[in-house]
Amino acid sequence: MSTIQIGKSAVRTTRLGLGTNKVGGTSRAGVDQEKSGREVIRTALDNGIQLLDTAYMYGKGRSEAVIGEVLKDYDRSKVVIATKAAHDPQNDMQPNNDPAFLKQSVDDALQRLQTDYIDIFYIHFPDASTPKAEAVGALADLKQAGKIRAIGVSNFTMAQIKAANVDGNVDIVEDQYSLIHREPEGEEMAYLKANQISFVPYFPLASGLLTGKYGEADRARFARFVAGKQFDAALAGVDVLRRVAAAHDAAVIQVALAWYLQAPGVDVMIPGARNAEQVRGIVGTRDVQLSEAEWNAIDTAFASFK
Repeated sequence: MSTIQIGKSAVRTTRLGLGTNKVGGTSRAGVDQEKSGREVIRTALDNGIQLLDTAYMYGKGRSEAVIGEVLKDYDRSKVVIATKAAHDPQNDMQPNNDPAFLKQSVDDALQRLQTDYIDIFYIHFPDASTPKAEAVGALADLKQAGKIRAIGVSNFTMAQIKAANVDGNVDIVEDQYSLIHREPEGEEMAYLKANQISFVPYFPLASGLLTGKYGEADRARFARFVAGKQFDAALAGVDVLRRVAAAHDAAVIQVALAWYLQAPGVDVMIPGARNAEQVRGIVGTRDVQLSEAEWNAIDTAFASFK
């Protein structure tokens, strides 16, 4: 399976990874996600997925801890771990980008993950006061020390990305991006490409709207993503995804993910999964290769969201 370089770093990974926000801790419905989470991680690794994307806020460290436990049975050098921190438990979980806090967060994550290095470490959210070059500079020190291998920022504005990268230290940016949230396609993606910074989207399936499982009756459920005529346009776009999926004997989610993997500006995908079956569905995306006409048809179907 082909791999991709993360920014200017030495990290290489498969382009299809796994988001582990559903691994560890307890769900809103009170379901223990640790047993199922272990199975999710093992299924991903056993099926060729290298990149595991986690964060302190995923179960307040439990996602990282579960990953660390599972990785005892695998070759660490063949797994790419990405994690994030910024939320300060000593200050009501408010974002903290202070260099000392970030350095301590890395040390804490290393312990939970039971490893001596983290492949990609992100500042999960910007705070209101820390100069972003100073925050990233602290991570550059950790990269030099071998504790992390690549530096990322998440949820940063365009101005904050530029400030963070003033010394050229940012390797990857994680931001909201989907067929119905296409703002990054403009200035952001152009800047990242020009500065050899990789891009990974979150919410690529718009919390399920782009999976093909929902329809008109679910309008209220997705009000925070789209409303009114935008919701109608999204459903019309999903119909196009369904037609393409039928032509490939594939699931809608696989076609949506394949579209991103063939899109300029997108380097890595990290869809989440609640169980092993969903992981296997994600893995099946590798078998879907869209024609230029199919890719363009999907692009056009969601053009109103640009």
